Amino acid sequence: MRGLEFLVFLLLPLAVLGVWVVYPILATVVLSFTTSSGFSLGSHIAVVTERSPLKALIYPEPGPYPPWGALIHNALWIAIGLPLVVFLGVVLAYLLREAYGSGAVRSVIFLGMVLPGVVSGLTIRFMFDADIGIFPKLFSLLGIQELAKTWTIYPQTALLALILGSVWLWLGFSVTIFSAGLDAIPKSTIEAAIIDGASPVQIFFKVILPQLKPVTLVVTLMTIMWILKIFDIVYVATGGGPGGSSTVLALIMYTYFASALEYHKAAAVATILALLTLIPAGLYIKSVLAGEK
Repeated sequence: MRGLEFLVFLLLPLAVLGVWVVYPILATVVLSFTTSSGFSLGSHIAVVTERSPLKALIYPEPGPYPPWGALIHNALWIAIGLPLVVFLGVVLAYLLREAYGSGAVRSVIFLGMVLPGVVSGLTIRFMFDADIGIFPKLFSLLGIQELAKTWTIYPQTALLALILGSVWLWLGFSVTIFSAGLDAIPKSTIEAAIIDGASPVQIFFKVILPQLKPVTLVVTLMTIMWILKIFDIVYVATGGGPGGSSTVLALIMYTYFASALEYHKAAAVATILALLTLIPAGLYIKSVLAGEK
């Protein structure tokens, strides 16, 4: 009887997961491996070997600046954006802990998290516009004229503008998680370090940072997953251009699906993207389960 009640209790969530999660995923995977003639790897091979800079996952003729292919662009996004999000997140959370007016500063930082993707994309365009953008104005004052231009219309700077803009958008999440982690650290450990004569720098690096390791892992994995599925700000700010210099995997998938109407190739890109996302997702689930033991 108790087992039956447990089964009834799980029936609704399992049905919801089956209809809205499991079935669409399985259908997408099946679609990516089939053609009108049956099972085929053709769609996967086609998207991986695509040579057009607007659709290429790995551009076969890379130059000194993008386009290098959506897969490389996503990897570069992680390589630049992830360290900035983690470093700025922990430093700002620590500095704002007991600072006067920290609530207002946190609100401004967190604003990027609550803005719709379309608004965020437009904001990034304005941030790097030669006439009104703060970054071009700043480099103009510094006399660096190569960067005192509209970043989003040049292949040398379009991807970098999106990466730097996205750091601000995701920084609110990082600061919030690190602030919660800092609040969970027992004050007695910090007081003991002060009594032992440790300097503020030593306390930060040898007492606080080691205790933030689980929080850092969460921020790292969640940031990687967010970067892999990023789409809206790229679509609005640059559309993947100029010349495919700022394409990402999710935008390539959309291009195949909505512009080229090549559904099998769109499903193939979606499958590749899902497999890449499963790596940090699996590590995140493993860390959560380890924390519950």
